[in-house]
This record gives sequence, C-alpha cells and structure tokens, in this order.
Amino acid sequence: MKNRITGFLLISYLYTGLAAQSPLENLATIKHDVKSKRISSYDTSGGNNDRAEDIEPGETHTLCDIKGAGTINHIWITISPAAPELNRSDLIFRIYWDGNDFPSVEAPIGPFFGQGWDETYTFTSLPLAASPVDGNALSCYFQMPFVKGARIEIENQSDLRINALYYYIDYLEMKKLPEDAAYFHAWYNHQVTEAHPEAGENEWGLLSSYNGKNPKGERNYLIFKTEGKGHFAGVNYFVNCPTPIWYGEGDDMIFIDGDKYPTLHGTGTEDYFNTSWCPNEELYHPYFGYGRTPNEIQWLGRTHAYRFHIEDPIHFDESIRFTIEHGHDNFLTLELSSVAYWYLDKPSRVDPIPGKEERKLMPEINHLDIHRWRHEYRKNYGEEENPWGNERIEEEKTPNK
Repeated sequence: MKNRITGFLLISYLYTGLAAQSPLENLATIKHDVKSKRISSYDTSGGNNDRAEDIEPGETHTLCDIKGAGTINHIWITISPAAPELNRSDLIFRIYWDGNDFPSVEAPIGPFFGQGWDETYTFTSLPLAASPVDGNALSCYFQMPFVKGARIEIENQSDLRINALYYYIDYLEMKKLPEDAAYFHAWYNHQVTEAHPEAGENEWGLLSSYNGKNPKGERNYLIFKTEGKGHFAGVNYFVNCPTPIWYGEGDDMIFIDGDKYPTLHGTGTEDYFNTSWCPNEELYHPYFGYGRTPNEIQWLGRTHAYRFHIEDPIHFDESIRFTIEHGHDNFLTLELSSVAYWYLDKPSRVDPIPGKEERKLMPEINHLDIHRWRHEYRKNYGEEENPWGNERIEEEKTPNK
C-alpha cells in the first residue's frame, strides 16, 4: 500500500510542480481549428442502459469509426463479467488508421492496458492505468493522431458472452494535423521460453561452472520489431516464473537500423526498468515501475514491470528490434508476454499476434508443486538417507567426501 500511495503522490507532484514542462505545458496553448468530440456507449434513447450488450464468442464490436483528421487523446473501457471469469487475454483490442484494412494496434485488452494474465488489479502510470473497482476501469492517454480516420474494435475470442461493454473514445476533430504527427502502434507477444540447450537452467552458476556468452542476442525474447522511421515509446512486460530463482539476469538488447550487434545494450532486466538488485516490491512511477509482484517465495510467480519512454523515446530511421534475455544467456524457462508501444511516420501493419492456443496461460507454480519437487528429490537422492534438501550444496563444499 505504501508504494501505491507513493506513486500517486509522485504523479500529483509532477502534475502540480512541473507545469512548465510536459505533460501540462499543452494546457497553456490556445488551439485553433479543433473541436472536442466523443464517441461512447451511452443510451441514445435517453435512458440509462449506457452500454453495448451481449457480444457473443467470435463476434467483433466496433467502438468507433471516425472519418477525417484528428487525434484520440483518451480511451476508457470497462467490461462485464470481470476477470477471471472473462479472461482479458481473450478479448483482442485493435486500432486501424486512415481506412486501412490492417491493424496498427493489436493486443489482448488486459495486457494492453497494463494487466497481465486473467487478472484485474489496480495499476498507475502516465499513459495507462487500471483503476477501481479492483482495476476494472481501463484508461489510455497515449496521443493517437490520424489523417483520414480511426476505427477501434474489440473481438471476443473467449468462450463467454461479453454481457456489458462501456466505453469513452475522446478525440479532437481537426482540419489539419500538425506537421510531423506520428501514428501510434502497439503489439503483443507471448512465449514460454526454453532453457539453455547445453547448460539447462544454470542461472547464477548454481548447476555447473558453465557461463555462456550472448553478444548478439541469439534466442532472446522478442518485445517487438518494425520497419520505418519513428520512435519507441515503452513496454508492459509480464513474467510468470516457475521457480523461486531471480528471473531477470538477462540484458535488454535493442538493434537500430540494421545493426548486427545491439545498438543499445543493457545490464539486466531490472536495470532497464529503472530498478535494482532483483526487486520484488510494487512501485508506481509515471514512467516505470512494478504493477504486480509475487512477493511470497522469492520471485516465484507473476510479475508485471513497465517502462515508458516519455522523456527519452528511442529513435530509429529505418528499423528497430527490441529483445531481452530470459536469464543470462537465456538459461531460464519463463512464461513471458509483453505489449510494446511505438510511433511511426505512417500506418504500418503489425505482425499477427500469437493465437488463442499459443497464448494460453500457464498456471502459477505454488507451495504444493514445491513439495512435489522435494518428493522427487528424496526419491533421486535416496530416501533412506532422509535428505534435508541442501545436500548438493554440502557436497560441493566438500568434494572429497
């Protein structure tokens, strides 16, 4: 709770104390040739049934189909039933720009707004938030310019009906966009990574002295890649770790404009997210933090980290590929998923996201599974020895025993 309060106070400080800088400098400028517009799920009869209803499995609901030039500056959505009954990873959020038949934004709605897995929880950052009750109100403040039009839709890929869908789409209608306005893009990935083919899950050298090297990012997890001119704006990163070992020894490696070696090479997962020393506590900064941590048996379970490049976007002229190791030299088996956010000088088709079966969520490992591991250890070590569980460590200390 303390970290949540700290995050809110910090955001309040930024809003009140930095009025001469972003994000509030925009409020002190009079706009010309713009009109505030909204498309929402309100009851057009004047009644109180302010929602879209009964969106069946396999159906797609269009939230808005705007014609002409403008900028979306606010999206708010809430959905019933709540998670985990209705899995937010099975509701696909898409945005199409300028009448194109391909999406430039495609991601499950939960991860897009900063909630991983089939969960809802409160989460706060500058561009994205999930607010009460229980994180069921989803908000986005990414600016999204368009020249000819914008279409937003949600596809129900779950096995349940969406009983109620409430939403606001707020935008500025414009005669002409500012020069060099960029198009917003977002893409989701999901992968259960494989352990190192030679060393297994040898993180921190626990299993052997093998210490591999990975200068080019081979076998790294892909956060996103694209071609064109633009800048990277941030990522929501979700980790389901099936062991208590620290999952984040892997480096972030970002390749710009075709570089064969990382143009930007980090020093560890937590370092990229502006934290340190294997964190396991919630933190809400406007630009970075941890929206969810397991905080029970070391790093066993689900973690949500986020990093938004608001003041420090990563620029590219031709292409970018953002990858990250899953443990040093990709030693670890992890369930990883992410949503990357970026801008380009023109609309681009994002790669297809993993299908429903491919992104099927892995369960959390728990204390019962750990007890089963102990049982297997006893059988392999020899139950007549009544092993305690750290015999391997003691044998390493006295190899001539």
